Amino acid sequence: MTQRTLTTARIVLVPLDDEHFELEVELDSDPEVMRHLGGAARSRAQTQEAHERRLRAAQKVPGLGFWVGFVDGEFIGWWILQPPHGPDQPEVEGEAELGYRLLRKHWRLGYASEGSRELIRHGFEELRLTRIFAQTLAVNTASRATMSSAGLTFARAFASSESIPGAEHGEVEYEITRDAYETGL
Repeated sequence: MTQRTLTTARIVLVPLDDEHFELEVELDSDPEVMRHLGGAARSRAQTQEAHERRLRAAQKVPGLGFWVGFVDGEFIGWWILQPPHGPDQPEVEGEAELGYRLLRKHWRLGYASEGSRELIRHGFEELRLTRIFAQTLAVNTASRATMSSAGLTFARAFASSESIPGAEHGEVEYEITRDAYETGL
């Protein structure tokens, strides 16, 4: 299965492509959006590197990747469901990391959790994943609330390797398993 377009009641989630690069630049250049994701706005060159990494991640496991979200044709942000990677995310078959990033004007409208719930559904029902998790800085209360709203529960806290404000408080991981999803826990 290749990555496909997903929809919710309000959002159309389109697989990330080169045509979406300028939208990524808009998102990554906002220092408030990036506050808990590196601590500062990204340059165009940094966003280009991230864009290429995002496209490669979508080729790693069929059906996983990055999606660009639109509401009534307007760009609102992006979502990921990608294979685990990095020191705190060992690669485990059947698992995927959930993430999201929205333009500030679309914060607190329920879009982040709505798009996340659709990716969770896609991951469990279509891809038959066994576990989906998300991580953030412990101080990122908005993202933690989104994770909970999307059905994930607290799994663990761990020391952060980031060197940005708030990282001294560590990071947290939330998760949902296919069993919990299927039983509605």
